[in-house]
Amino acid sequence: MNRTISLIAGTVALAAVTGVAVLTAPEPQSAVTAGATAAEQPVERTKLLCPSPSRSDVAETVYTAFTPVTEDAADGGEAGLLPAAPPSGGDGAEDPAEKDEDAGAEETEETGSAEDAGGSEESGGAGGADGSDAAARPAGKPVLTLEKPGEPVSRERSGGDEPALLGTADGRFAPGWTVQQTTTVTVGAGRGLHGTTCSAPDTDFWFPGASTAEFRTDYVHLTNPDDSAAVVDIELFGPEGQLETSVPDGVTVPPLGSERVLLSTLTDQPLPDVTAHVSVRSGRVGARVQALDTGNGGDWIAPAADPAGSLVLPGIPKDATSVRLIAYAPGDSDADLDVRLASPTGVITPAGLETLHVKAGMTTSTDLKDVTRGEAGSLLLTPTGREVPVVAGLQVVRGKGGKQETAFIPATAAVTTRATALGNTAKGTTLSLVAPTEDATVKVTSSAGSGGGTGTSKTYELKKGTTTDIELPVPNGLEGTYALVVEPVSGGPVYASRTLSEKLDGIAAFTVQTLPDDRGRVAVPEAEQDLTVLQD
Repeated sequence: MNRTISLIAGTVALAAVTGVAVLTAPEPQSAVTAGATAAEQPVERTKLLCPSPSRSDVAETVYTAFTPVTEDAADGGEAGLLPAAPPSGGDGAEDPAEKDEDAGAEETEETGSAEDAGGSEESGGAGGADGSDAAARPAGKPVLTLEKPGEPVSRERSGGDEPALLGTADGRFAPGWTVQQTTTVTVGAGRGLHGTTCSAPDTDFWFPGASTAEFRTDYVHLTNPDDSAAVVDIELFGPEGQLETSVPDGVTVPPLGSERVLLSTLTDQPLPDVTAHVSVRSGRVGARVQALDTGNGGDWIAPAADPAGSLVLPGIPKDATSVRLIAYAPGDSDADLDVRLASPTGVITPAGLETLHVKAGMTTSTDLKDVTRGEAGSLLLTPTGREVPVVAGLQVVRGKGGKQETAFIPATAAVTTRATALGNTAKGTTLSLVAPTEDATVKVTSSAGSGGGTGTSKTYELKKGTTTDIELPVPNGLEGTYALVVEPVSGGPVYASRTLSEKLDGIAAFTVQTLPDDRGRVAVPEAEQDLTVLQD
């Protein structure tokens, strides 16, 4: 009897064991890839993690899931979100003020109880014979499932006891799978619009713009997608360097569960601007910071792009009344940066802030005030001389007096193949595109609505050094919300962000999500010779 062992089968087994969407090719000199070229292939499995949306019992959360249609995607498959185990409240996660708050709203039938949220009784272990992900999965009823690529699905939830979510997509649902979580809070600290794109698990995260100040309540939310515990370190860096923290042994995140850590409990220094560094000793997690301001609303802080010498922070709202830049240099060298604004007509230098000096190991912040002056804008940071890696983010405020609202824009990566923004409405949605170094052509496609309608697409020409708030191709006969898919066609790199806006009791509530590539495709090496082995 012959038994066939192929390179393809080995690759599938590797994907099943690791549970990640991106495969890394071996070194070029290896036997597998010598003389080979890499081909882009759709991913066949991916995971997304959503943090617990709010602890306010008046919170209203909408989850929206979507997978773009990918012609060469695998057949079959499914995509869904299940509840993670609730936080234990240990390792600094407990908020001293929490004892004075209500427990939250009633649970709806689709979420599943706390008892349901633990690990499942599935057996088989990773790397099953059919190539499926047979590792332990969370139990409980799905919060959201997809029926068909190209059609968004949304679900509304109420109250402050909604769990973090663990999501898996495979087959035709995996390439470009995106989930958006948008929460409206009408009263209390952090009132406003909180939005975040659910993230893939990783091991290293930077959050410039976090805070331990008395007027801020900032939580790091950690979600573990795997069936073994993860151990996470949280470091804080202020204007004088690293802060001594109270969790030297790390935070343990239980299998298929979540934890939240109140940053102000980790240090006795109340600082308005700190950089939080989340690194994983063992395992992998999803990480987000929820920033709640007692007077200026709040939002989620997404991880900034990896440290780099040049950074792009796209999509500052044109009516921003205050813009604050926070930067951190994680190495041993100081960084000197040119600060420029990509406006609708070209690159300009903000008056009084031509350069920014960032001391090594210290968080630097500066007030850009109303830098956009009523026009679309994106911030460009480039080295003045020697390139030194930095991370950076923006804290953006709209409104004045007692009607201010806050959002955050981290530095982000370019859209290389495709990016997706969900939860868009006929009004109140702004898509910002910036081409910092070269002219570019971009195709933007709207999906059908979550409740009906027909999608459409349009192509846009972007000029070098400009930011464009485009006129959106809203679906015909739109009902519900819709997805926007951004695809570069030609030219230089393109960076993107999407802003959702909503009026809440006279407050211009808003949330901004940057749009890096959806990582729906991966480079897979093509061998020049058949490496299939026939074994008797």
